Parts: sequence; C-alpha cells; structure tokens
Amino acid sequence: MKTVIAFSGGKDSTLAIYKIQQNPEYEIDSLLVTLTEGFDRVSIHGVRYGMLKQQSDALGIPLREVWIPQDCPNEVYQERMEQAVSDMLGDGVTHMVFGDIHLEDVRAYREEMLEGTGISPVFPLWGRPVGELSREFIELGFQTVLTCVDMDQLHPSFAGRVYDEAFIRDYPEETHDICGENGEFHTFVFDGPNFGFPIEYELGEERVTPDIQTERDRFLFVDVLPMRPK
Repeated sequence: MKTVIAFSGGKDSTLAIYKIQQNPEYEIDSLLVTLTEGFDRVSIHGVRYGMLKQQSDALGIPLREVWIPQDCPNEVYQERMEQAVSDMLGDGVTHMVFGDIHLEDVRAYREEMLEGTGISPVFPLWGRPVGELSREFIELGFQTVLTCVDMDQLHPSFAGRVYDEAFIRDYPEETHDICGENGEFHTFVFDGPNFGFPIEYELGEERVTPDIQTERDRFLFVDVLPMRPK
C-alpha cells in the first residue's frame, strides 16, 4: 500500500513513520509537509526548510511539499491541499498516515478531508495512553528538542529543552498533555532508530509571537540551526 506520511518534523509524526515502517504492507512514498512562503519554514512548528531537508535525508524519505502564503485563508489552504491529494492519487498513493493520538475533532477533520478521494487515513498512534507513548519514544532512542512553547500553558523555560527523562520528570503531567496534543509545545526530531545519521544542530534566537485573537504575546519559538563548524 503506497503511503504518504503527514509530517511536521515533530515527535508524533516521526513515531508514526517508525510504526508504519514495522508493517511490510506499507510502502512509504513521501513526507507531506506544509511550509509557509516567505519564511521558508514548516508551518506552525517554525522549523527551517534546510533542517527539514536534513530530516528527510536522514530518514531516507523524500519530501512532498505544500507551500501556503502567510496568514493563509482557509479557502487557499483547501485548494492547495486538494491539489496535493490529486498529485498523490496520480502517483498511486492509497493511504495517508497521521500522528494524531486522541483529539477527536482533528481526526474527524482528516477523515473528512480525504473522504471520497480514494486515499484512506491511517492513525497508528490513535488511542494510545500519552504517558506510554512518551516513554516508548524515549526508550526507542528518538531524540527531539522543543522548538515552540505555548506560554499560556507551559513555562517558557521548557523551550529549547530536549525531550528526555529529565524533561518528563519536570513536566506537569497532572494538568498538561505530555505529548503536547493540546498545543502545549512543538518539537524537532534530530535522531532516532530510523535515522541514517543524527542531525547536528544548535539553538539560535528566541522570538515571541502573539495570539492572533488577543494580540497578546503567547508563543515562544526557538530557532534550530545547523551546527556551525568549530
């Protein structure tokens, strides 16, 4: 079954790739990623295109890029995604994989988007306890760093931290989703069991962006840069 992975560069979509790779019925065709024009970054996660390319090379899976304008109107987003789905069908793709875990409205949106297209959605992480998934991710040898924190939900000191046992100990699991499913944080995976090589990186500048509705500073982004030669 020829399959595309909806990919953000973060931990859940990367773990979804790993799960699908364990099933010989699936043939991974490409990584579907949404990028923002003018910024050359992954939409929402804010990771540079060049770092995304390194992930693609390390995973050995080509990118399937969808570029959208800044402050993209919903109708434009829908048009470009419809074109991407049409292109996938032309390439013989039959399935699309998502890293969603438990948000019913998000899953329903994915299913509605693909309904009637001939491409079936697959959710390999769906319904798994988030605490179990977070520990499995670490035990498998994946390594990821937080690139964005919603300061309405998490302390800004979590930005730029590696997602490891120490992170889990410090994280307020009683009140917040340890997998960040509610938008608490976003990540960039730089190594794992399905990576051909680790991605060497360093942290760059921090920047704060406002909430669109309230115009109040809310999201703290940390730039992830390629490691400079010493």
